[in-house]
Amino acid sequence: MDFLTNPNIIFYLAAFLIGGIPFGLILAKIFAGVDIKESGSRSIGATNVLRVVKEKNPKLAKKLAVATVILDALKGVAVLLAAKLSGMPDATLWAVAVLAVAGHCFSPYLMFEGGKGVATGVGVLAFMMPTVAAIAIAAWYILGKTLRISSLASLGALIVFIVASYIIYPDVPNIHSHAPIWIIAIIVVYKHMPNIARLLTGREAKVA
Repeated sequence: MDFLTNPNIIFYLAAFLIGGIPFGLILAKIFAGVDIKESGSRSIGATNVLRVVKEKNPKLAKKLAVATVILDALKGVAVLLAAKLSGMPDATLWAVAVLAVAGHCFSPYLMFEGGKGVATGVGVLAFMMPTVAAIAIAAWYILGKTLRISSLASLGALIVFIVASYIIYPDVPNIHSHAPIWIIAIIVVYKHMPNIARLLTGREAKVA
């Protein structure tokens, strides 16, 4: 029972379980009456919420997509904030960040399927490295506006984040490793493999 009362374990479980909450799926079902797991890319993220709900109600689609991004980003941040306020060390915070993204991408509520991890990843990385995240978000905005391909903008911003993290933090404070960032990046890239395949064949859809 000591295992279940260990503060680190409690935060790890909370990160995975809260990270796994499929807000996009829930919002689309409640407010638009559609199952985004059965339409579009079948992802639970904001892009698919926008794509699927837009067919029924364009105005509602934008609102639900924005709400999905915010909630997906905040669910990881909420656990990180609680852990930080509880005095958890940086090593624990980085583990919480990784597990929040893993929970979103491999949701325990959806038979370990899930989203692409972008919004949740942005949330936790912004919490841990706000300056680096700001640079990556700027890159995402520019790429999204010019290319209008959501997956390409997200992957490009991820690369920018990794590069910027090495420039600004050659030695990550207190953990002395970029490993958590690479783990998050690997998860996000893995979940984008279908998108990468479509990008390589010119079949990836643009965001209208």
